[in-house]
Amino acid sequence: MSTELDPNIIVRIAAKGDGVTSDGRHVAFSAPRDRLNDDGGLTKGPHHIEPPCQHFKACGGCSLQQLDSDSYVQFVNDRIAYALEGQGLTAGVLHPPQISNPKSRIRASLRGAMMGKLFKLGFSGAGSHRIIDLQQCEIMRPELFAVLAPLRSFLKSVARRKHDMNVEMSLADQGVDLCIKNYEPESLEQHEQLAAFAKENRLARLSLDNGYGPETQWEPDPVTVTFNGISVALPHNSFLQPTAEGHACLINAMRDSVGDTKFVADLFAGLGTFTFALADQQKIYAAEGSRDAVTALKTAANRSGRQIFAEHRDLFRRPLSPEELNRFGAVILDPPRAGARDQIAQLAQSSVPKICYISCNPSSFARDAKQLCEAGYMLDSVWPVGQFLWSTHVELVSSFSKT
Repeated sequence: MSTELDPNIIVRIAAKGDGVTSDGRHVAFSAPRDRLNDDGGLTKGPHHIEPPCQHFKACGGCSLQQLDSDSYVQFVNDRIAYALEGQGLTAGVLHPPQISNPKSRIRASLRGAMMGKLFKLGFSGAGSHRIIDLQQCEIMRPELFAVLAPLRSFLKSVARRKHDMNVEMSLADQGVDLCIKNYEPESLEQHEQLAAFAKENRLARLSLDNGYGPETQWEPDPVTVTFNGISVALPHNSFLQPTAEGHACLINAMRDSVGDTKFVADLFAGLGTFTFALADQQKIYAAEGSRDAVTALKTAANRSGRQIFAEHRDLFRRPLSPEELNRFGAVILDPPRAGARDQIAQLAQSSVPKICYISCNPSSFARDAKQLCEAGYMLDSVWPVGQFLWSTHVELVSSFSKT
């Protein structure tokens, strides 16, 4: 029987990760060409593989490990194509998706708590507040995962019952940057134990946040990240691209979009991920709402001798006006998941020849892209990027032009 006519065949993966049958039913943890049986079970098809992680289905970190690589690539592609289609748009060129490798994620957010006599440390369970005590992780860089066992042992020795802790980890130039939230040493001995833990595990930095912001407890050398050969200080809670491969894909697509344009604006610039990736001869204006991030960017720019002007500016409250934007030959913007509605409204009224929009949310991107296209811009190219392997989170780089 043709799969197109069989109502029980999974034909695609929807935006939230469920498989969809040809008659519109949603089936969790299925893959294209699986068959939904009368008893509710699945007959696995050629694209359904054995998940590599023992925590799959229970853990909320991954939801699509049952897909083979072809199906996952198609899912990433479809997430963007369907979002654009919903706004009546198509890209001139939709490039093949670039997917990050397993065990490549350089940042992670975990929970920890005493459960009976056990201290559990890991991701939250899928759709629940349970903590999955990670004994395996197929997405984290090995340097991060290696910290979990000693961290679990240390936190167990200082934890209070029914008292959740949150752990933020990032991989910096000097090693693992670790922040423990909702924990405060209660004695000099605990402070000494904390320092000993950081030293024994060669952490780049260890910070505590008890509700009043992170406070550094251990940092033998200033913690930095490097962009295009330029060392940038890493403030607490700074945003970093989740994988090195994904970072490189975004950079390459941005460079293709902007080209050798002489005057460039980088909006929502963060620490300078895209600012420093531009060529030395380009003059760059970088705007960022986080004071710590823009200070780090400005300091690094001054040391580099590059032609970069960095400004602390909240682009949600005070977006660049068309008059300000028209000074630039290209504008790069990389806003949060909600998009950049107010800044896009100003860009739509401008005459900027090139816009490179980087997004981590195809839905808000498609909404903003429609406004640009209605103002006369052409959506020339979209580069899909899957940095969050086996999840439903999809990123992209896009290139708009106006003649």
